Amino acid sequence: MKKFLILCIGVFGLSFLTSCDTIGSSRKELFEITDYFVDQLSTVYQSYGLQGLSEKRTTKDYKYSVTPMGRLIIVKIEEYATSEEYEALRKALEKHYKNDRRVNNVYINQGGTVVIDCRN
Repeated sequence: MKKFLILCIGVFGLSFLTSCDTIGSSRKELFEITDYFVDQLSTVYQSYGLQGLSEKRTTKDYKYSVTPMGRLIIVKIEEYATSEEYEALRKALEKHYKNDRRVNNVYINQGGTVVIDCRN
């Protein structure tokens, strides 16, 4: 009985750690995508204009999508999400770009998605 209990605790702990890693890897991939678009706006493109709509990228787990539009980068959670989840995402992106002079602001727009503002 004791061995069974230890086994159950071990399996639960392992599944918990694995799920945390999935969330972390999803955010890591999201940051890589947003970094790519921020870099492009400072080196290649003056603005994405409306062509940015065709540049939309989604994380491999389909949790987030990123669409550049003009000098804004729109980040959307692709599954049902509460305002608290969007606020947590905004804070994570704001922290990620805290010392990046190319990013002016990270905010939640009236449509509910997160916007990375790279306007001059």
